[in-house]
Amino acid sequence: MAKWIKRIVALLVIIIATGLAYVKLALPNVGKAEDLKIEATPDLIKRGEYLAYHVCVCMDCHAQRDWTKFSGPPIAGTEGKGGDVFTKEFGFPGTFYSKNITPYNLKNWTDGEIMRAFTCGVDKNGAALFPVMPYHKYGTMDKEDVKSIIAFIRTLKPLKYDAPASKPDFPMNFIMNTIPKKASFTTLPSKENVIDYGKYLVNAAGCSECHTNVIKGKPIEGMDFAGGREFILPQGKKIVAANITPDNETGIGYWTEATFVNKFKSFSDRSKLQDYKSPKDYQSIMPWSMYAGMDSSDLSAMYAYLKTLKAIPNKVEKNSIVEN
Repeated sequence: MAKWIKRIVALLVIIIATGLAYVKLALPNVGKAEDLKIEATPDLIKRGEYLAYHVCVCMDCHAQRDWTKFSGPPIAGTEGKGGDVFTKEFGFPGTFYSKNITPYNLKNWTDGEIMRAFTCGVDKNGAALFPVMPYHKYGTMDKEDVKSIIAFIRTLKPLKYDAPASKPDFPMNFIMNTIPKKASFTTLPSKENVIDYGKYLVNAAGCSECHTNVIKGKPIEGMDFAGGREFILPQGKKIVAANITPDNETGIGYWTEATFVNKFKSFSDRSKLQDYKSPKDYQSIMPWSMYAGMDSSDLSAMYAYLKTLKAIPNKVEKNSIVEN
């Protein structure tokens, strides 16, 4: 009997080892980078700048943020440099660093390799990227919009900085190889089709990434956009993402379109952002000053789409102090 048990255990070890080896060595499998050369016209670059700064907010994570100010605006001159860090306190399974996306780091990347990283989730060498950057969202954008962002970041000033290597915890260092997938591009809806256009922008802005609670990094089913995800800032400040479903009591059900748009636009002037001096001060992880640069019509479209969502009652305390 003991001999058979040993054989079964040995077989299981072999099966598990084989499976792990496959996940680690054969995945991710999203195909080769496209042979792509983007024609960077002025209009394309302008569109990319708008998306990178105010919709996808690439310049938020790929910069160094000033947490002495409300909502941690990017420190001037660090846009694209990278270095923002995402840790377990933010609910991530490990420690992840945003990369330098200026030409200093991307000069040897082809447009196709950047496209693949941005929309599929693998780096220049085909290694998996953990989806701090919501590439699964970007992979459903209009391909021309993605091209515009690439064209824009090619124009950034090269900033010398080499971000530390990210360190996923076990077993995420294996699991993350299964996450990347091929892009499924869509067509940018007409602005006249307000709901679909708003949905497109909400997706591109990655709203659900912060406004949906997670357990062990996985979104809780049925709680899309209902808030509750916790983020711990330095000094022990806990921020909880708001419920942005149209629930009247705990969400934005009673918000008017004007209230929604004006909330964003009120942060347009960065010089007027309040100081953040201690955990007792109100703070937000949301880059309000960047989203404030969105066109009012785009914000209105996002509002229109959010109002079509299922209303989910979920009261959250958005700011508190972590007790040691």
